[in-house]
Amino acid sequence: MGNAANMAKSRWNDAHYKQIKVSVDPELAAAFKRACRIADVSMAGEISKFMSEYCKTGKKRKTEVKDDFSTRRKRRKSVADIISRMECIRDAESLCHDNVPENLRGSSAYEDAEESLSTMDEVIDLLESIY
Repeated sequence: MGNAANMAKSRWNDAHYKQIKVSVDPELAAAFKRACRIADVSMAGEISKFMSEYCKTGKKRKTEVKDDFSTRRKRRKSVADIISRMECIRDAESLCHDNVPENLRGSSAYEDAEESLSTMDEVIDLLESIY
């Protein structure tokens, strides 16, 4: 896109949108960015959706065009949601696993935790390959 097109788009955005700055925990920001990327949605769109629903403005989002891909999109979004949740669970389990004291690292509970992490990684990889 040329410079003139960028300037025109910037003018249009300035006239039709309001930017809001939000400060959040870096881990939350990273998790939200990852979840949006996996779900193939824009972060701004999801925040706008939340704000609209929160304020009960009744302003509807653009309706999706019904086409042959609507069912596939729904399936892909569901898989992306599952992947995002699995990653959050895996990350929480990993934090617990990493904080096990040295004297318990050979225990069966520790080995079970390692196996759980490995299984979650395999499930995430499998879901991503299906996705």
